[in-house]
Amino acid sequence: MLVERRYNRQNALEYARRWALSRNPLFVNYTGFGGDCTNFVSQCVFAGSCEMNFTPVFGWYYLNGDTRTASWTGVEYFYNFIVDNAGVGPFATEVRQASVEIGDVVQLANENGDYYHTLFVCGFADDGDILVAAHSDDALDRPLSTYNYAAARFLHILGVRFELSFTSGGCFADLLSGTAIRA
Repeated sequence: MLVERRYNRQNALEYARRWALSRNPLFVNYTGFGGDCTNFVSQCVFAGSCEMNFTPVFGWYYLNGDTRTASWTGVEYFYNFIVDNAGVGPFATEVRQASVEIGDVVQLANENGDYYHTLFVCGFADDGDILVAAHSDDALDRPLSTYNYAAARFLHILGVRFELSFTSGGCFADLLSGTAIRA
């Protein structure tokens, strides 16, 4: 039986602040191989959810560079998973910019409408500008307004689903320290 719980925005934020300007050795760095932005955001969302979806092809998980889904590292695949997920793991809905909270996700598109970059919301400037953390072009507390993009979509993470029978000792401490991935 699936049960919903709160997404831990504080854990996701702490993870983003710890790893935005460096790399967690538990994960492959995809900078130079298509980009590391969605990989980093997936790590942040995982830190706030501690739940992966091991559905082959359409799930959302990472065990190592060879055992992962496209949704962990691909902009469009991540979007499709997080907004359509009715199973285990985090789930989100697309919202207006004004509804974004710390721990949410922003994706940027070019003039052709192709989404190419995923960012993690880590705060807000005094003027209301969204502050983001990102990889590929590493950033922490970078104002969204400093990016050059044609369109943006904002993904508000609503919660996390898990199997009621699953008991977990937690994953956050090992993930944050870069010592183990435990789903």
